[in-house]
Amino acid sequence: MKHINLYIIISVILAFANACKNPENKGMANKKAVQEAKTGVKEHDHQHPHTHEEKETGEIHLSKTQASTVGLEFGGLSKVKINDFITATGTLGLPPNAYSSVSAKAEGFIKGSQKYIEGAYIKQGTVIAYLENPEFILKQQKYLEIKAELVYIKQEMARQQTLLKANAGVQKNVQKLRSEVAIKQAQLEGMAKFLNYLGINTAQLTIQNIRRQVAITAPMSGYITSINMHNGVYVAPSRELMEIVDEGHLHLELEVFEKDVALVAEEQKITYSVPALGKKQYRGTVHVIGKEFDKANKTVRVHGHLQKIRPRFIKDLFVTAKIWLNNQSVDALPDEAIVRDGTATFVFAGKAHEKDALEFIPIKVITGTSDNGYTSIKLMDKIPAGMQLVTKGAYYVYAQSKAGEVGHEH
Repeated sequence: MKHINLYIIISVILAFANACKNPENKGMANKKAVQEAKTGVKEHDHQHPHTHEEKETGEIHLSKTQASTVGLEFGGLSKVKINDFITATGTLGLPPNAYSSVSAKAEGFIKGSQKYIEGAYIKQGTVIAYLENPEFILKQQKYLEIKAELVYIKQEMARQQTLLKANAGVQKNVQKLRSEVAIKQAQLEGMAKFLNYLGINTAQLTIQNIRRQVAITAPMSGYITSINMHNGVYVAPSRELMEIVDEGHLHLELEVFEKDVALVAEEQKITYSVPALGKKQYRGTVHVIGKEFDKANKTVRVHGHLQKIRPRFIKDLFVTAKIWLNNQSVDALPDEAIVRDGTATFVFAGKAHEKDALEFIPIKVITGTSDNGYTSIKLMDKIPAGMQLVTKGAYYVYAQSKAGEVGHEH
């Protein structure tokens, strides 16, 4: 650097001295000397103007022949209907009627509990455990006693009615027996309802088959999500012994941000994945858009129906989703007009009608959704006046710019 600076200073002094000898060239000499001092480029270096122009401005140049050979094409942004999307997150949810709690129908001790574990599938009507209580024996006994008494009272009432017809009976006795029959029938019906509720079939109940246990069965088919019982534990009807969920009603519970709610409509397509289960994509549709705004998260709940192919069910797993909008018109370019270099994405603008060399500059862009060979973009800078975007052959221009960088390094 010291040698270069010394060379520049000497050049300025000599140029000034020469200019003093020749008054006609004095102004020109001063101008050239100052320019050379600023740029470090001497006059004879301007024999290759394009090389230094590219170095200083970052512009790229191609000949007309090169552009024609690679089929370079120019144009502008197109308004294209691209199936854009908004992103959302949520969980795999279930409606309230997909849950079922298992509880005892009366107080008692758990006996004969089956060896089910959380996550196991169970069919409706399967015996989960048995509930044992001495009161069950007494209830069945009482039922049979009332049933026998009712038979006797009915027979006695029939006899008294026969006597009354023969003027040998008393009307009051018949009326009393009718009342007793009605009371016993009510008691018998109430007892039968209770025993049937416990799972004891009163139509087949006899003295010989009185039971001390009743079965606890699964109210519906599904997966067991919780178990809260074991043999010997005393339970009441208020205690939940097991929870079962039916995944047949599985759906998406998505949270959509306030800024995107206006874009969502029923029947729009959804693609989603469950990160915990892998990258596989599944499909669904928007079913219901919630009517309540979450002020804390600035979101609205969106319910989605799932297609037949769905992920393995695990309650409350996190989901990432895309809700596809219905053919939004956006500014777009052909995919081959967009160049990606590491984290940078850009397009090229050029002067399409130059007679000799074509001049190009890169313009950074933000890309969006791609569909049918087009990608939506947002330009980070304005297109310079007199320039058009390269719509075909952008990667050749990019390759030439890289070749130019290598040439400058040497």
